Amino acid sequence: MNVAMQRSSLGATPGDAKQHNRALIMRTLYTTGPASRADIARATGLTKVTVSGLVAELISQGLLHELGQQELQRPGKPAILVDIARDAHAVLCLDLSNHERFRGALLDLNGNVLEKRDAERAGATGDAAVSLAIELALELQPMSPLPLLGIGVGTPGVVDDRGIVRTAPNFGWTSVPLQRLLSERTGVPTFVANDANASALAEYSFGDTSEDFILITIGQGVGSGLILDGHPVTGSSFASGEIGQVMVGTDLGIDAPYSREQVLEHWLSVPALTRALAEAGDAAEDRERVLSEAGRRLGIALAPVVGVLNLAGVVLAGPAELLEGTLANATLDMLSRRTMPDSHDGLDLHISAQGEELVLRGALATVLKQQLGVT
Repeated sequence: MNVAMQRSSLGATPGDAKQHNRALIMRTLYTTGPASRADIARATGLTKVTVSGLVAELISQGLLHELGQQELQRPGKPAILVDIARDAHAVLCLDLSNHERFRGALLDLNGNVLEKRDAERAGATGDAAVSLAIELALELQPMSPLPLLGIGVGTPGVVDDRGIVRTAPNFGWTSVPLQRLLSERTGVPTFVANDANASALAEYSFGDTSEDFILITIGQGVGSGLILDGHPVTGSSFASGEIGQVMVGTDLGIDAPYSREQVLEHWLSVPALTRALAEAGDAAEDRERVLSEAGRRLGIALAPVVGVLNLAGVVLAGPAELLEGTLANATLDMLSRRTMPDSHDGLDLHISAQGEELVLRGALATVLKQQLGVT
């Protein structure tokens, strides 16, 4: 059985058996592609009767469709293949992570962009920023060539499981019910997630990662999203991933109090790196020093996380011209020095290849997870 099948082979829990089994079927088909009802039953461990009933229900709802007969592999009546109706729905995705502009796109269920629009933020905060996000969604909504499965949003800040942005200092938001506001204005089921958590889900769904990794987002600030055993981790107060505010300036000694001048963002955020590189000038040696120092500080912050959770991978997301090469190598070198070789000598560290579409695809993955049970 391949990895995709193994991800899907989980037993149902008594309280939500039907919903769990529906998600199990959708997840299996999403990761493995077209399959017969018998194939699905074998992959999921569900009975053929259960699979047949749920597949019929999902077809009637337009979520699955039949593709025709399977090529005969053995004597007997040929089976009918079914698959997710990947061309039957689109998802409206918003990326609010960029400090200059909000990005919006219509994506198909495979993550391909159908339409794309941006809205200049122009420093909007508070209600103005909320209105800007809603207006962008309303602009995109009628452009969709397909019925919308949902709206997904990746936003900075602490976001709870009801889509309320508890706090987002850059927007001046406190307890903003963004999910409800968007759903009410558009009439479409909406799901809001922290941008770094959404990015991690996108990397897991569309990238090349393991079941246990941390994704570091490097932009105006530094954040992270954590996936353990294939599941996103948000923390007890929905604030996991605030790695940018971890104090990594050990220069002042262990008795030094918390200082914003000694946190990871002081070395690693894009503004900080850009400023330090400008001050370093054109000399290659000085630029290497700046990037190496930032990478080492990231390695210091990550080493306890990698060690405690025995992570298999670290993914960096941000400007490739800053992260690739020197910075990434310095991070990996520091991690190798500060974690047990026997447990972490196979640690994979790479740069996300999804570029500006990372948060948009994370918004898509959030909708797929909520609406179809797919990761």
